[in-house]
Amino acid sequence: MLGEMPTRPHASLGEIIRQQRELAELSMRQFADLAGISNPYLSQIERGLRAPSEQVLEGIAGALKVSADALYKQAGMSPPGEDDNNNAVLEAIAADHRLSARQRTALKEVYQAFVRSSPRPHTRSGRSVK
Repeated sequence: MLGEMPTRPHASLGEIIRQQRELAELSMRQFADLAGISNPYLSQIERGLRAPSEQVLEGIAGALKVSADALYKQAGMSPPGEDDNNNAVLEAIAADHRLSARQRTALKEVYQAFVRSSPRPHTRSGRSVK
């Protein structure tokens, strides 16, 4: 997996997208058309200068025939919204001083294991909640 670049936080995701596009043997212009975005915007995403919106990433993922979550995970990122919920729970566990340090660590590990193995919740439309 690629290392993270602190000066360009979206660089890793962009590099993954570029690599996948090249593996599919698609030009930037062809791929931008398939994803429904402009060629300059795709270029900025691939170079890590811009972060794609969730909607744009869905289009990119569809063109690559993978899920948006798979792209985030391959880039070492959590899908949008996932971090917010996880952080709130993990912060609550860390703040509960009724638990010993060992209990907090065990609870954190169990929670993270459950989150990793749980299917994503769906809305009434059948799409995954982001």
